Parts: sequence; C-alpha cells; structure tokens
Amino acid sequence: ADSATPAAPPAGRAATPSGLVPGEDRINRDRQAALTVLKPSARDLEHGLRLHAESLVFESYGFAPRAALDGAAFQAAAARGTPDAELVDLREEMAMTRWATDENEREEFLTAMRAAGVTCVFQNTGEEGSDPLRLMKRLARFTYATDVGRTTCARAVSPDDITAAKRTGGHCLYFTTNGVPLRQQWESTGDELRLIRIFRQLGVRMMHLTYNRRNPIGDGAGEPNDGGLSDFGHAVVAEMNRLGVIVDVSHSGWRTSLEAAKASRRPMVASHTSCGGVYRHFRGKPDEVIRAICDTGGLVGICCIPRFLGRDGDIRAFLDHIDHAVRTFGAEHVAIGPDISYTSRNDPAERAKVTSRRDGRLPLSAAGPRWEHLWPVDDFKPKPQAEQTLAWTNWPLFTVGLVQRGHSDETIRKILGENMLRVARANGRT
Repeated sequence: ADSATPAAPPAGRAATPSGLVPGEDRINRDRQAALTVLKPSARDLEHGLRLHAESLVFESYGFAPRAALDGAAFQAAAARGTPDAELVDLREEMAMTRWATDENEREEFLTAMRAAGVTCVFQNTGEEGSDPLRLMKRLARFTYATDVGRTTCARAVSPDDITAAKRTGGHCLYFTTNGVPLRQQWESTGDELRLIRIFRQLGVRMMHLTYNRRNPIGDGAGEPNDGGLSDFGHAVVAEMNRLGVIVDVSHSGWRTSLEAAKASRRPMVASHTSCGGVYRHFRGKPDEVIRAICDTGGLVGICCIPRFLGRDGDIRAFLDHIDHAVRTFGAEHVAIGPDISYTSRNDPAERAKVTSRRDGRLPLSAAGPRWEHLWPVDDFKPKPQAEQTLAWTNWPLFTVGLVQRGHSDETIRKILGENMLRVARANGRT
C-alpha cells in the first residue's frame, strides 16, 4: 500500500514514549485527559504511537488548524464602522488564511499538524448551502492559503499528491464543499448541473447533497419529515458520479441518504457521522443506511462530536462507534472524520484586543442564529472533559485506542487513511 512507505520524520517536536509532546502544555492537557480514560499499557501506547507515525492519516472530513484573529486589524475595521456581516467574513478569513501569511500562526499550524500526525485533511471549503458565490468564498480562501503557504501545506488535486506528501513528511488539504453549487434558475436540468464540473476544475473532490435543511436535491438531517432524494437529486448523483465528485450524505436525512446510496454508481460516503446501532441521533446513520453506503464500496467516517456519540461522549464512545462499524460493515468501510479543529493558542490574546461596540456587543459573530443551523434540540449532556479527550491533536491516541481494542495493524491503517484514499481513487477523473 502507498501508506506503508514510512515518511521522513518531520522537523519539530515529536511525542515522547509517554504520548506527551515536550513543551506543549495545552496539547498535553488534552493528551493527559485521553490517557486517563484509555489507561493504555506501555506496550499498547508504544505500538499505537509508532503505527500512527508510520501510517497515512487522511481524515475523511474536517478542518485544518485555525489561525488566531489579528486583533488590531480587526478592531481597526470595526472602528471604521464596517458592517457586521463583513466583520464576520473578516474573522473567518483570518482563521482560514493567516497560517499561510503570519510566521507565528504558521508555527502554530505546523505544531498542531505534527502533533496530530495528519498528512491530509478533507477540508471543508464551502459555506453551507447551494449558492455558488457563497460556496466559492471559502474555496477562494483555502486556494489562496494553500498557494501562498504551499511549502507548509499544499493543495492536493489527486490521491497521488496525498501519498507524495506522506513520503516527504508534508501536509496537504483535499477540498470538499458543504453543498452542490446550483444556479437555481431552473431553466433545465443540464443548466443547473453545469457548475459541478466547474467546481471540480477548481479542486473540489467531494460535495454534500444537503446541509441539515431541505433543498431541491433532498432533505437534510434536521428536517422533521424526510421525503428522500428528489428526481433532480437523482440527476445530481448521476452527474457527480460521471465527473468523479464523491457524494457525501453526512448532513442528509436517513431516507435521502439511503436513496442516494441506491442511486450512486461510485463509492460514496457519510464523511462525518455516527452509528445509529450504537446511539440513535438524527445526525448519525441507522445500520440500514450505513449498509447501503458500504454497498457502493464507500465508507462512513466516525466523527468526534460528543453529542452524536452517546454514552459519555468521550474517546471511549468514539471507539465504540468505530468497533461497531468494523464489526458490522467491515474494516474496508470505516474512516475517521473528526469534524473538529485545533484553534491557535494565540487567539484568546488577539480577541482581547477587540472592544465592544456602544451597544455592548462584541463584533465577532452574526447577530442571530444561522439558517443552516436550525435543527432539532437534544438534551444530551456529555461527560466533563469529553471534548478534551477527543481534541484534534489527540489523533495519535485514537490509534492507541484502536490497538487496545484489538484491531489489527492492517485494519487500523485502513481506518486511518487507506479507505479514504481508496474511495478517492475510485472517484478519480481528470
């Protein structure tokens, strides 16, 4: 396998045999929280850390480390009377791009990537929805960042780029969007579908069919009534298959997900979800749906969101979902899609430079709840420190946990990245 070739060890701090990273107190607090829960033997810890370092880690969905705000620049923009919407955009742009332009943020980015041991992130580069300009905004930012900062983290356009990054000890991003770009002029089916090809030419390799809410393709996971994949949705899946764009139903309703799986002729995914057979949550997938996804040759990526996992919502619950997926659907159909990120340690100090407006409100967030986040409220209360045990930089301890659970090295390598690489290759088209 491509990932069997050991990478050149990256410069920078590496984990000690204890699993801790010298000089990184914040990362180590998260590590210690997970180690306290896992209680691995010295043998399992050593084996897991080594296996993680040797393996290709290609997460099936997530976010590269986020940079800190430039507090002074942001405050200056706020003082000029910049509208709230533009300030929210500016905050987001800084988080997504400053690792490529600021030396301190670049070091933070590399520290987190090296601690996590991640070669490639299937990076969300599209704001939730189907409006092409809205989707293009984040895509432009990550294209810019990976162009400017390509020696730190490059843009991968093919699976070969990912394996090449592993061989050299580098890092890269593979692009996905939280929506299918639609003109929504409704003149003809072909006219509506033509932007999929353009976005693929811009580097997008995977797309969500829906994001929580209903759209012309199908119903999202947050809808109380799931009508399934529409006639137009069938045309979208067919076009994505033709062009080699991976179909992702993570945020789709259960019936919509099932019907998309039955329609797809290429391996498809739920890139960041959980198993309803372990804990039933509307953002997870029942076994029937996961089986249909796996029958395409695809996979499910288990996420690190405590409230989707049940039990205590910690690293043990996360491993329970992986165990269930491997046991029920096979090791070839499981990945890890954390859906969480690391945020620069410099961010709190930078945010402290931003003062309140006259109305007492900090100009750092939108005035009201976002439309796409309208979804059912649940009353799940995770165990204290659950999120800490699932911190993004704890990636190596996910591998240690899999070793503890008795999974073979071959199975673990598949889960860490080989399965996602296989699906990417199966959807490949130049």
